Amino acid sequence: MSKANLISADLSKANLSGANLIGAKLRGADLRDANLRWASLSQTNLSSADLSGADLGGIDLEYDNLSEANLMNTNLRSAYLSGASLIGANLSQANLSKADLTDTNLSGANLSEADLRDANLSGAIWSDETVFPEGFEIPEKSGT
Repeated sequence: MSKANLISADLSKANLSGANLIGAKLRGADLRDANLRWASLSQTNLSSADLSGADLGGIDLEYDNLSEANLMNTNLRSAYLSGASLIGANLSQANLSKADLTDTNLSGANLSEADLRDANLSGAIWSDETVFPEGFEIPEKSGT
């Protein structure tokens, strides 16, 4: 399903574990409670998609557009999000432990109650509107 056009598709509760969705168009798709463990979705447009409650453990989301996506209560443990755009995304209560967020844009993202233990935030971008979990020690921005 590489480069598939799945804009606004209803894939809620779908089992897409290990699927190759590289370059797919999933803007506005309903992926609530879907199983996407270890799937390849790099360079995919998931803007405004609903991934709440989905299992994205170990997923490859490198350079994906997840702007305004709903990732509330999503499992992103050990996910690869390097260079992804999470502008305005809802990541509240998400499990981002051991996730690679290198060079990710988190401007305006909601990370309240997210688990960021051992996550790599090297080079990540955030704004004053970005909400981090209470008690989370926000790393210094590089180049400031």
